[in-house]
Amino acid sequence: MLTVNSELDFESAGEIALEYNFDPEPEEKEDVIGKLLEDIEDAEETLVARPPVVCVMGHVDHGKTSLLDAIRHTNVTDREAGGITQHIGAYMVKLKDRQITFLDTPGHEAFTAMRMRGANSTDIAILVVAADDGVKPQTVEAINHAKAAGVELVVAINKIDKPGADVNRVKQELTEYGLVAEDWGGSTICVPVSAKSKEGIEDLLEMVLLTADVQELRANPNRQARGVVIEAQLDKGRGAVATVLIQKGTLHVGDFIAAGSAYGKVRAMMDDKGNRVKEAGPSTPVEILGLNGVPMAGEVCVSPKTDREAREFAETFIKESREKMIEDTKLRMSLEDLYSQIQRGNLKELNIIIKADVAGSVEAVKQSLLKLSNEEVVVKCIHEAAGAINESDVILASASNAVIIGFNVKPDAVAKETAERENVDIRLYSVIYDVIADVKRAMKGMLDPIYEEKVLGHAEIRQIFKASGVGNIAGSYVLDGVIQRGCKVRISREGTQIYEGELASLKRFKDDVKEVRSGFECGLVFEKFNDIQELDIMEAYTMVEVPR
Repeated sequence: MLTVNSELDFESAGEIALEYNFDPEPEEKEDVIGKLLEDIEDAEETLVARPPVVCVMGHVDHGKTSLLDAIRHTNVTDREAGGITQHIGAYMVKLKDRQITFLDTPGHEAFTAMRMRGANSTDIAILVVAADDGVKPQTVEAINHAKAAGVELVVAINKIDKPGADVNRVKQELTEYGLVAEDWGGSTICVPVSAKSKEGIEDLLEMVLLTADVQELRANPNRQARGVVIEAQLDKGRGAVATVLIQKGTLHVGDFIAAGSAYGKVRAMMDDKGNRVKEAGPSTPVEILGLNGVPMAGEVCVSPKTDREAREFAETFIKESREKMIEDTKLRMSLEDLYSQIQRGNLKELNIIIKADVAGSVEAVKQSLLKLSNEEVVVKCIHEAAGAINESDVILASASNAVIIGFNVKPDAVAKETAERENVDIRLYSVIYDVIADVKRAMKGMLDPIYEEKVLGHAEIRQIFKASGVGNIAGSYVLDGVIQRGCKVRISREGTQIYEGELASLKRFKDDVKEVRSGFECGLVFEKFNDIQELDIMEAYTMVEVPR
């Protein structure tokens, strides 16, 4: 039975159409934004060399910022124009008579935000590794982000002036991730530098230029400008200010411009040194005033010929984004709908991100999952590392439509929140066979219903009462959420879990109650467990079936 408001899927509607001798064809949904952003390839003779665009990535504390400062101070010319007071997230550096553009955004964001739109902003990434510390988890993350974005890597081995520095050890560790130094017969350029003593900085820049020469980076300056928004904010005095990296063409003051949902006319442009400029060519970062709103970082920015085109672009973008968002939420990869996507032919690769408690497990899980590839789907691991699931993993998963598999690890609070917002599927396991079985079943479309734990709330034990026949009663204060009767609990002491089981009774004063909300006190008794102490933290959760 169907009602007037029922929707028919294409198959059913098609069968009815066939009854009436019509040949149904599915509607081809055209990518309007894609069409708007379509770009014509410039003719070979119009292209001229452009400076490379470089971003710096690496582990925390390995000296990214100090390296950037060293590069700026040695090679930024004319300081008189207010130095680099107006920091715009990108700047140009001169070496002899050539220029290099540096993006001063945290490396991952530079890739992931831009990659969502398919506009790769960076040509080369400098990977900073401290000589006394070697390759660390975030270094590996950076390598994987760069590989996923298809960006050339140049390694800067920093802090070579420190006593414990060992350049060869760093090179040795890099080989494990497929980066073999040139002097070891590989193709990765490694340059020892010291941001402190400025040693090796010039060699590093020369190597960047050399890498750029090999890539033959060229663009046509004589056309409508096109670029990507690096960052944008609302300034009290100046209105919406966007930092744009011009990639092709030249942008002039007075040109019309559209970036994502914002449009306008370029009222003024500032270069990275805070000087007013009249025009900006390929690979030049500039601050633009004159947009009617603040665009998102990573949006492609185009310069149409008329004001009307610019406005239409922005309006279409807003309308399409809304629809695309609704579509995307349906399309986000989760193991449940893996099978249906394979059937529809939407999926040729299943991207996964693996996080485990120890490096050995990571490797084991990875190897066993890669073996599951078949002729329809290739299982591809885009990032693996030991440690808890963090926000960076979720952002990478969201940008590359991946499923995150956690083995004996949990996502941290920020990651959990981001995953819910971005609709990223995080799967947690503690037995390796379950991981393999689940992915296998997902590929056949036969996943059993799963029960997922839903955290209800947390309480802190403040006082302990002894009661004959009952054992210890924990007088507790509910910190957040709600504690419900009959829920499951976990008790942890100073961060380590000491008990997992059932909640036997929940009281407020002398009465049994169904639930106690945050900010109230309650008495708790745990099933067959009396070894509680004050300041233990209790987490209440229930198991809910997740709809497939």
